Amino acid sequence: MAPDEAGDLLMLIDRFEALLVGSDLAELEVAAGGTMLRLARPSALTPLAPAAATPPRAADGQPTDEQLADERLHAVLAPLTGIFYLSPSPDAAPYVREGGQVSIGQVIGLIEAMKLFNEIKSDTTGTVRRIAAESGALVKQRQPLIEVEPS
Repeated sequence: MAPDEAGDLLMLIDRFEALLVGSDLAELEVAAGGTMLRLARPSALTPLAPAAATPPRAADGQPTDEQLADERLHAVLAPLTGIFYLSPSPDAAPYVREGGQVSIGQVIGLIEAMKLFNEIKSDTTGTVRRIAAESGALVKQRQPLIEVEPS
């Protein structure tokens, strides 16, 4: 697929996603030429979990330390759909590392969309606890890129 075609396809997917989100449809399927696109709400793909299913708690009924830590984490989300990169070039050091510090406005990565590289900046200050998106992978708008424990 040529780069122009990939960018056009990503824009089209974003438009169809917005159409699906803004409607009561459970699924949307579009075919054009040799390409078929099917989008579905998560509820249309997987059965709902039983209402009684809750995360396990400690013996005293309190949340575990791990659950409390997860609740404190802040996800920095992708502002657009595209290819995510953790460093400015393949041989360069990554912008952020797990366990490293990040501050508001600091570049955490790049997203390539339509042949443009967009700097993605942190919207919080703290310690990077998890890098949620793989470098070189396609990320969707609003997908978590990193998780930060605010300081």
